[in-house]
Amino acid sequence: MTWFKKDPLQIIVFQTYGTDSHFYARGRALEDESIDLEDQSFFTLLVNSWKRFETDELKRAPLKIRLPNGKVYEVLTDDGGYFLLDEKVQGLTAYTNEECWLKFEVSYGDFKHKHPIQSENRFPGELLVPDLDSDFGIVSDIDDTIIHTGVASKLKWRVLYNTFLKHAGNRIPLKGAPEFYHLLHRGTTGKKSNPIFYVSHSPWNLYRYLEYFLKKNNFPKGPIVLRTFPRLFRFKKRDEKPHKQKEIVNILKAYPDLKFILIGDSGEHDPDIYIEIAESHPDRILAIYLRSVSHKKKLIRVKSLIKDYVRTPVLLVKDSEQAILHARENGFVK
Repeated sequence: MTWFKKDPLQIIVFQTYGTDSHFYARGRALEDESIDLEDQSFFTLLVNSWKRFETDELKRAPLKIRLPNGKVYEVLTDDGGYFLLDEKVQGLTAYTNEECWLKFEVSYGDFKHKHPIQSENRFPGELLVPDLDSDFGIVSDIDDTIIHTGVASKLKWRVLYNTFLKHAGNRIPLKGAPEFYHLLHRGTTGKKSNPIFYVSHSPWNLYRYLEYFLKKNNFPKGPIVLRTFPRLFRFKKRDEKPHKQKEIVNILKAYPDLKFILIGDSGEHDPDIYIEIAESHPDRILAIYLRSVSHKKKLIRVKSLIKDYVRTPVLLVKDSEQAILHARENGFVK
């Protein structure tokens, strides 16, 4: 007699990015805790928040990744259940759709377990291979850039409330943000597929929550780049760059012939990170848009930081209309 039902196994495949000759896949293997993104009851919100961070991951589990060209690669998950495949594979563009996405499949290999496996052991993944004809790429922060979060609030209490006690479907995007991003995505002709990358300091535990929010609010689809929780008692080196900065630099390195527009907010470290990136990558950053947050001291600091900065246009905006107007004046959008 089975007293406790075994949770089925799943694989969450993160939306990633690559090139015609670079296949890059990452995700996480873990037990399915049945998180319901549609149920809006308060009790369900609390339970879901707990489940997102109290995960039962599959350590050292063998996985198989099948590409549309028939090639199959094998990887092992790490101690956190995460997997990563970084391979040189030629001719990937031939398998992308009209929006430049390549579809592949991940499955569990042979290993001893007593759990059922969801989806007939077939978990879909997607990789963005940007069109070589793109006008530019867009890198966007998430918190307080496209979604009200409250990172500038005292003791981060608004962050905690919005993240754990608000349903993803009830989170409100900043006014005009989806329209602005679609204009950038479609570019100068209105028919482009300029790539958009969503880069956040949030942990991978919130991946599906944020993916759901972006889709529900009609943002253009793009790779979502988050972070793993830092190890306990790991101290950051004095000269170590912030996670977000390293991820954005990796994107720039992946597409050396593509220029970028950076979008963030004035609440935390986006202005410092973006300006340093513009300095270290001359002529690669077309513009920097920073959404104003309601924090007097932070605004004063950011205004002094960008006051005499001339290498790249930096615009501190209150709403998307200001950003759209600037983008049109500079020929970024139709």
